[in-house]
Amino acid sequence: MTWSQLLHLGDLSLTVPTGGAIAAWLLAGRAWRAAFGWALVFGSALGLVAASKIAFLGWATGVPALDFKAISGHATGFAAVFPTLCYLVAPSRPPRARAIGAAAALGLAALVAAALVHAEEHTLAEALAGWLIGTGVFLCTVHFVRGQPAPPAGSATACATVAFLAAAWLLRSAPLNWWMIKVALVLSGNPAPTPWDHCG
Repeated sequence: MTWSQLLHLGDLSLTVPTGGAIAAWLLAGRAWRAAFGWALVFGSALGLVAASKIAFLGWATGVPALDFKAISGHATGFAAVFPTLCYLVAPSRPPRARAIGAAAALGLAALVAAALVHAEEHTLAEALAGWLIGTGVFLCTVHFVRGQPAPPAGSATACATVAFLAAAWLLRSAPLNWWMIKVALVLSGNPAPTPWDHCG
């Protein structure tokens, strides 16, 4: 797998629908606390990423000393979604096996963050911030899931598939990046967004 292929694993067009599928899967099993907790922390993480990008696009915020403009959405999304997915899809496995699978996914998330830096899509500070936030989302979700019932495989899979497809269709109809630029321009009153190569 090339650096470029690794980078695209964190694309929001994949991680956001997968996040929706996780919520639907938990709801199908009536794991209310876990579903609400996941939606809250995952949504908050995505909101934080969006807010940092809107702030930079509209007002050129950032930390020039760290070459930090905004949190990486790719790194955040992958580190939140795929370790959680690995942890949830094997509820009958021993805790150690689930932990090993989730740790491997977190390691892959670190590689995705490194690929973003290698491709100069994000700086080290931006990618690291995203990875840490995503990892925090995963760890919070593990806490919410403990003691919750495992969803029945058939109905949970069907609900998750529908949620994934619906979210993917919505993202194609209304790209997040386009909306972030529009919001930044409306709020800041600027005629054009701050170029990504500008900081401070």
